[in-house]
Amino acid sequence: MWKVMMPRKIAYGANAASEFQYPENSLVITTTTPDIYEKWLNYMGIKKYEIYDKVTPDPAIETIEEIKRKFEGKEISTYIGLGGGSSMDVCKYLGKLTGIPKILIPTTFGTGAEMTTYTVVSFDHKKKLLQDEAFLADTAIVDPYFLPGTPFNIMRNSACDALAQASEGYDSKLGNPFTKLFCKEAFEILDDAIINDKQELLPYGAMLSGIGFGNSSTTLGHALSYVFSNEGVPHGYALSSCTTVAHKF
Repeated sequence: MWKVMMPRKIAYGANAASEFQYPENSLVITTTTPDIYEKWLNYMGIKKYEIYDKVTPDPAIETIEEIKRKFEGKEISTYIGLGGGSSMDVCKYLGKLTGIPKILIPTTFGTGAEMTTYTVVSFDHKKKLLQDEAFLADTAIVDPYFLPGTPFNIMRNSACDALAQASEGYDSKLGNPFTKLFCKEAFEILDDAIINDKQELLPYGAMLSGIGFGNSSTTLGHALSYVFSNEGVPHGYALSSCTTVAHKF
């Protein structure tokens, strides 16, 4: 028997984020500065929202608890994780804690977090990969609008992450023909995007990678990479070595 889990609703493509109707009194969770996220929110057309913009890479459980305390009693209708994997990871964990619906909108394209039941949170300065169906987005919105202007080093690390997830997911013993289909397609799209500098393919490839590995697993490459990530090495950079080596075994 196969069990396949994805967000209840997926909106993909140009203008996906600007055409979506957002609930009022949402809490937007992000990592970036006002000059950037205000541009994003104007594009999205979101009204009457709260904002939390102090999420850091490899978010700690203390950050999540701080957000929960800060916005208790404000009748938040929806959490919106807007940004990279860290913003979405925080949003996922908060959604599980409170039962409040969550919308995930990646602005970097690599983790596939918007598609999966996984989240990564740091406890006592150590990253932990957690899995629960409650981490799954109610809505995932993947819009290439956010791609232009992404710093090259972030784009490169994100692409390595997505590629590693696709290749490991394909090899996973928990995989099945469904997950292999998505992982194989994701790998081919991401390979084309990286080798031939087709950046416009990255959002689609990362989304497919998320569906594929999210319904199987990552493998040894990711397990090895956390040793380096816990020392501050960027995740994608660590994977570029660890996954390559792991596939030889």
